Order: sequence, then C-alpha cells, then structure tokens
Amino acid sequence: MTVQLDRLFDLVNVAELRFPERVALRYRGVETSYAQLGALCRATASGLVGLGLGKQDRIAIYLNKRPETVAACFGAAAAGGVFVPVNPLLKPAQVGHILRDSGAVVLVTTPDRLGGLVAELAGTPQLRHVVLVDAEPSALPERPRRDLEVLGWNELLALPGAAPHRVVDLDMVAILYTSGSTGRPKGVVLSHRNMMTGARSVAQYLGNTPDDRLLAVLPFSFDYGYSQLTTAFLVGASVTLMDHLFAKDVVTAVQRDRITGLAAVPPLWIQLAELDWPASVSEHLRYITNSGGRMPRATLDRLRAALPRTTPFLMYGLTEAFRGTYLPPEEIDRRPDSIGKAIPNAEILVVRPDGTPCAPHEPGELVQRGSLVALGYWNDPAKTAERFRPVPGQRAELPLTEMAVWSGDTVRMDEDGFLYFVGRRDEMIKTSGYRVSPTEVEEIVYASGLVGDAVALAAPHPTLGEAIVLVASPAANPAPPEALLAYCKAQMPGYMVPLQVDWLETLPRNPNGKFDRPALAAAYKNAFVTS
Repeated sequence: MTVQLDRLFDLVNVAELRFPERVALRYRGVETSYAQLGALCRATASGLVGLGLGKQDRIAIYLNKRPETVAACFGAAAAGGVFVPVNPLLKPAQVGHILRDSGAVVLVTTPDRLGGLVAELAGTPQLRHVVLVDAEPSALPERPRRDLEVLGWNELLALPGAAPHRVVDLDMVAILYTSGSTGRPKGVVLSHRNMMTGARSVAQYLGNTPDDRLLAVLPFSFDYGYSQLTTAFLVGASVTLMDHLFAKDVVTAVQRDRITGLAAVPPLWIQLAELDWPASVSEHLRYITNSGGRMPRATLDRLRAALPRTTPFLMYGLTEAFRGTYLPPEEIDRRPDSIGKAIPNAEILVVRPDGTPCAPHEPGELVQRGSLVALGYWNDPAKTAERFRPVPGQRAELPLTEMAVWSGDTVRMDEDGFLYFVGRRDEMIKTSGYRVSPTEVEEIVYASGLVGDAVALAAPHPTLGEAIVLVASPAANPAPPEALLAYCKAQMPGYMVPLQVDWLETLPRNPNGKFDRPALAAAYKNAFVTS
C-alpha cells in the first residue's frame, strides 16, 4: 500500500497502516478497527468501479450515521468519484432536488428511505444504480424505474472491481449542499486538498491525538459534522457515530464512551447547557467546540461551570471555506465577544466594498483566502461569481487570479488582529435609521435567563422601515412576554428593543440544526403591513 497523505481516502489508508487494531468507529455498541474500516472502504471502492462508475461521477449517500455511510464516502473518494452526503432529515422533494442537481449516478440508501423517493426518482434519468443497506438479496424491493438497477450493500462489496480512477489533491471529491435563502440548496464543491487542509488545521489547534474519542452528533452533510471524521482519522483517533433524539442522549453518550471531544452548534449547546452533567465527564471531556453561529455568553458560562476541566474552542466558518477562525481558549475571558484569529493555513481579510483594507475597529466584509476555499457552487456559475471573487490586493505581476470567498459577513478587527462578528449583510436589521445586529439583540436576550432559544429578525414596517421581532421559546420557568420586554428596555437602547415578542414551544431549525431564519422571516413578513 503506497503511503501518501494528500487525498481524502489516504486518511484511512495511513491510519490503517499505523493503527490497524485501534478502534476507528463505534456504532450502537459495535467497534470497527482501522484494519476493518480500510478493508470495507476498499471493497466499496472496488464495487463502485465494478458498477461502471466514471471519474468524478457523483454518488449520493442518503443514510443515517453508520459504518456503511463512512465507507460509502471514503470508498467513493478512493474510486475516483465524488460523494454527495444527503442529510437524513431531508424530505423526498429536497432529496430529489439534490439528486437532480448533482447528477448522481449511484444512490446509497435503505429500503424504507427508497420507498419515500419513488415519485422523485422518475425525474432523475441520470441515476443508474441504487445500493440498499439493510436489505437481503431475496427481499429487494421492485425497481422504481425499469432502467434502474437495485442491489444490496453486500452485493456491491462482492462485485469484481477494476483499478480506481487516478486522482490528485486538486480534484473534486465532495459536494455539500447548504441551505439557500430561496429554499433550493446550493452544492458547495470541495477538493481533496480542501478537506485535507481542514483536517490538518483543526487537528493542529485542537491538539488531537490517537487517544481522542470524538462524538459525531452533527450530520455528515454539514462540513462541521463531516470534519469529525477527517480530524479523527488524521491522527488515528476514534469516532462514535450518533443520531441523537434528545440533548440528554448526547450527555449519556459522552459519559458512556468517555468522549474527549464534542462539537455542536449553538441551538444544541443551549439545550446541553440546561442539563445536569455528571461530574465524571469533566475528567475525560478534554474540549468542546462551537461553530455555525455564535454561542451566547450565558450558555458558555453555564457550560464552563458544569465542565470546569473542559476547554472550549469557539470557532467561525463558512461551508464555502470550511473553517475560518478560532478563539484561543486563553483569550476567552479577555475577549469573550471575539471570534478569534485565522486558523492555521488560512488568511482572513477585513475589507471595504472596494476591496481596500479596513482600519482597526472599522466594520467591513470578511474575506477568506487559502487552500480551504472551495471550488465554487456546483452547476451555478452566477452564484459562484457572487461569492467567489479575486483576492483583494493581489499583485498585478501575478498573471493567474487567486480566488477568495467573500463571506457577506460584517466583522471588525482590533489592533491585535482579533476579529469580532457584527452581522450578516443580509440579516442586518435597518430600523429607524439604525443598523442593528440580530446577534447583539439575541445575546442580550439570552443573558436575561428568561428564554431557551431566541431569534431576532426584521419585519417590514410602514414607519420604522423594519421592525425587530423576537421569537423565543420560554425557559424552564416561563415568564410573560411583558417581563422579557421590560428586561430589553432596561438593557437596550430604544431602537434595539423588539417591537413584538412571540413565544413558541420550539423554534424551527434547518437540517443542519441551525435556526431556520428564512422560514421565520417569511412568517413575519406581513406582521405590520396594513391593507
């Protein structure tokens, strides 16, 4: 086996050589060693080539987190294909869009999930093969289309294969679909280099070792979720695969498997912070990480109190460039509102609309450059041209243009180079002539202790331009909206106080676990409009 560590599947190959007997995956009490995982990935790659998979053909994977999901992703990469992880929470219409948009030729799923996709598959003529996990050959369902081959997972593994297609680190290896404001997800195209750079960078500042045990609770269709695999495999650590139903299940798994690293997004951290953590967890939970939005300070304070020996890493990132910044833990008390500095092998610029650099504390757009920058949006040159643009300030003597991600996020940088999130360009609220960051409103509201979850959003208003609406779920001891409004009036300038506060038992979330801000905004677009 050639020792190389430039392409995604090299992670499993090298870990197998170094740590063949170490546990790579834990799933429902069953352990898979690196030797077993390597063999499974090679058999998957061989089977996919045996099906006639062409170089950079797309393989859609619509499964929950399980060993077959991991093998399908890394096996597709090893075969020279491109894997498309589909969030298992998506409904058939959304899955159908991804199948059509990606042009997937192979779908890996389960019989029950396939049953819900029959109507959608009529519009996916490019799809040639469906591979079913948990299906016996004698009990395979009827073909949804006459020209569609259906086979079981074990049949795939037994196919006589051929040599995989040759790939280099610049080749695309994955398409991750991220929620779009129009409701049609955009496919972010990632190269082997993108994913390998991300794994190395994160493992470096988290200090990962072979002794780490990571808990994968986020979907693999989310770059932050998938990176739990790449970070672990890079160093030979193990990953527990989990599809949780309740926050308390996460705490149980952390304690049961003696997890050392836990990654989550703010809505989940808010729930976890409200739970009682066993004292023993702090003995082995070495670190926690947050990305996908800012963790409320009150939530961070509760977690630090419950886990006094656990180190928090607060991070910022974009699917289009994986991860951008992290706040060194030793800076949390000095700079609690900062999103930190650039992660290793990335550069973050703060620029004006004309691309010139902002002065210290001057708000500007965050621009990220480096080998983490994705290859663009799949089959969407217009959207790609909007977000992926030339690096500002590139030397004129360089004839080839380097592309950067222009995030659309407004940040500021202090004299020491630490960054502070101000707001998204398309989420900033313009009310009474003032620009208000919903993040700032939410931070104050969380500090009240009266809410569980909270989202501040803009609603068109005939006199204010936009009014601030606060949608929240009540805390354990519910209080009336008037109590929350009184707190806001005491803590905020008048223009920042929400005009309306509505309680919901639960706030809607998108498939990646983030609050579904577009859906909430649509629900309130006519709240103050009179006929």
